[in-house]
Amino acid sequence: MPFIITPVVAALSIKWLFRDNGLVPYFLSQFGVSVFWMAEAWSARFLIILYGIWHSAPFAFIVLYAGLQSVPQDSLEAATIDGATRWQKLWYVTLPHLSPLIIFITLIHLMDAYRVFEPVVVLTQGAFTTSVQYLTYYTLVQENNPYKASAAAVLTTAGIFILLIPLLVKTWKEQRRGA
Repeated sequence: MPFIITPVVAALSIKWLFRDNGLVPYFLSQFGVSVFWMAEAWSARFLIILYGIWHSAPFAFIVLYAGLQSVPQDSLEAATIDGATRWQKLWYVTLPHLSPLIIFITLIHLMDAYRVFEPVVVLTQGAFTTSVQYLTYYTLVQENNPYKASAAAVLTTAGIFILLIPLLVKTWKEQRRGA
């Protein structure tokens, strides 16, 4: 239940902010801008993207902050002694150190994007659905076709596995080299 309730609460809070009598439309109306956020496909997609950023940014921030704490200070000092600018230290020392974390965060959020269900249902009530998981659910419940729904679920899982193959191969090679 906690795994389902948290995204629903986050999606509901965005929905309450952007619905027709919500806070954001009220402030926009003060400037003469009128947008019906839940009535158009582009605005519903925008809200789903906003939800994705709001949902994933704290995790990425915490992981990258922890990674920044582990940047080797001697490498930064050596770069300073060699006359590197701030940008050069960032580009040649900090980012290479953080690149495994950036790849990890990207893969986690890419897999999470495949299973988007709660914000699509909560924000759009299924009106503008492009989520793979929602389409599987719709196929199962509305079309009453469990074979097609299970095929979609298996293909989604296969797609995620295909996306993970390069990372798994790279990790396996690094482990063999280090052992």
